[in-house]
Amino acid sequence: MTWWTEARFGMFIHWGLYALPARHEWVRSRERQSDEAYARYFARFDPDLYDPREWARTARRTGMKYVVVTTKHHDGFCLWDSKLTDFKAPLSPAGRDLIRPLVDALRDEGLRIGFYHSLLDWHHPEYTVDRFHPLRDDPAFVEGARGRDIGRYADYLAGQIRELLTEYGRIDTLFLDYSFPGPEGKCREDWRSERLLALIRELQPEILVNDRLDLLDFPGGWDYRTPEQFMPREGFRFDGRPVPWETCQTFSGSWGYDRDESTWKSVRQLIVLLAETVSKGGNLLLNVGPTGRGLFDNRAMDRLRGIGEWMSLNGRSIHGCGQAPAEFPKPPNGLLTYNAAAGRAYVHVLEWPPGVLTLDGLAGRVEYAQLLHDASELPFVGAGGETGFMPGRRDAGPSDALTLRLPVRQPDVEVPVIELFLKRP
Repeated sequence: MTWWTEARFGMFIHWGLYALPARHEWVRSRERQSDEAYARYFARFDPDLYDPREWARTARRTGMKYVVVTTKHHDGFCLWDSKLTDFKAPLSPAGRDLIRPLVDALRDEGLRIGFYHSLLDWHHPEYTVDRFHPLRDDPAFVEGARGRDIGRYADYLAGQIRELLTEYGRIDTLFLDYSFPGPEGKCREDWRSERLLALIRELQPEILVNDRLDLLDFPGGWDYRTPEQFMPREGFRFDGRPVPWETCQTFSGSWGYDRDESTWKSVRQLIVLLAETVSKGGNLLLNVGPTGRGLFDNRAMDRLRGIGEWMSLNGRSIHGCGQAPAEFPKPPNGLLTYNAAAGRAYVHVLEWPPGVLTLDGLAGRVEYAQLLHDASELPFVGAGGETGFMPGRRDAGPSDALTLRLPVRQPDVEVPVIELFLKRP
């Protein structure tokens, strides 16, 4: 998983028919819409402004290293030319496979490629009614669906996975979503998860698979954990041991395009979210919901540009970094990321102090310090005497503390980063 843990930052893209109602990707389930009602979006899905090369360039400029795009969401609509269904983009007004040009564009930009594929499918004629099905409260529909065979649907699911993993070259990650065991739910038996995973490993031996097949207790049943819309208090663990993890997060409260949703995070909040994730040894998969015409809207572009500006100057505090060793205490009012290979630590200063910052546990460990965004030196003193150039200052405070002299005013950057060049053993 080396490339994945070095990347640390990816783009999630949720796109489909639900971009037209523009009121959440679960609109069909929430509003109990029938196939006939939802078909009006299929009849009008025409993303005439879709430019996959611009999507790929935007991801790269934002500092992202991989992109995970929906091939099919819970509504069952396929963005590629699946041979197993007519409910697909080429038969809508879009008139074409929307995945292939994006895959090509991502490769041209040097980005890794991931597919999100829903295990659910509210459109398929053999998909059985469960607690999320749009027509779960329609007695006549429920009665008529009693003869459905989930095994046939599992065959269909496996057939589509085979298409996706054989027709587009190497795919780096597969985000399958999701199992919900229990009353009126679905689990590994419904998806035939063990068989499906074996197929995935056979077709793409190096692919990384997430943890939503209901195979947490199955050896090799997943490669990384996926906390959604929340931040773990510490690095993610499973059975008491650290494991690779990735938090997927939205700009606001919706994954798909939501015209009227207004709880959007600021650029600074998103940068802090990214830095905190990496400081705990995780990846951030940040979601964009394109419009029905195929654009990232102005709100999304404003955030992506802001993050990209910060990453262009501070990206090496993210890429290739992770959680610092336990002997490196968390800085006051800040976050710490660590690059073992480069021998550097990065202090993300969340509240700028007036002139001095003291870092416990770092005395005698640092050769040089600078602000990362402009490579300007920061004098320091530690271990009771000078270890960096700080004229007139010899008292370093606690014996294990490193005291840095900072500008009185915060630099003009959303989240300033201090780069510490560590002494080699």
